[in-house]
Amino acid sequence: MKRTKSVNRKTQETEISLELCVDGKGDSKIQSPVPFLDHMLTLFAKHGFFDLEIEAKGDTEVDYHHTVEDVGICLGTAFKGALGDKKGLRRFGEATVPMTDALASVAADWSGRAHLVFGVDFPSSRVGDMDVELFEEFFRAFSNNAGLDLHIRLFYGSNVHHSIEAIFKAAGRALDQASQIDPRQPGIQSTKGSLDP
Repeated sequence: MKRTKSVNRKTQETEISLELCVDGKGDSKIQSPVPFLDHMLTLFAKHGFFDLEIEAKGDTEVDYHHTVEDVGICLGTAFKGALGDKKGLRRFGEATVPMTDALASVAADWSGRAHLVFGVDFPSSRVGDMDVELFEEFFRAFSNNAGLDLHIRLFYGSNVHHSIEAIFKAAGRALDQASQIDPRQPGIQSTKGSLDP
């Protein structure tokens, strides 16, 4: 049975509808008022083999912060719901991905203990009309709501677009690995018998 979850979130700042299938093919349909985020999430889904649909509206006349953060909240909530009790889960995943001039690494643990290490120094403060500091907020919201221990490192990159793209591709691959079922493990991959905080 495929692991899926739908999430709907509506506030005075954003309205988001999201559907996730962890056991997908990498198909996506993503529409938000932040085109560069849409591009990155399309890459994330493709390289993670996640089927992902997102429709988001937000108060981008203020700035992109609320929309980017709330999409992260919804995506994290969806993963947490789709993975359920985490029985048989590989739990850990890691990937290092190059993108032309950039090299990024992501390591992940579905430990149930949310934590983000964001070891990234972007070569520019903006990509297009978007503040790149919002990507740390996105991944923090994602990690907090997924119960994910997430470590992101950008080793180098002279082009900010390539740098962010390497991170999202690495995140997709690492989470694909961590989300797979290991047939050798019928229970929980933890000596304490639980992957809750």
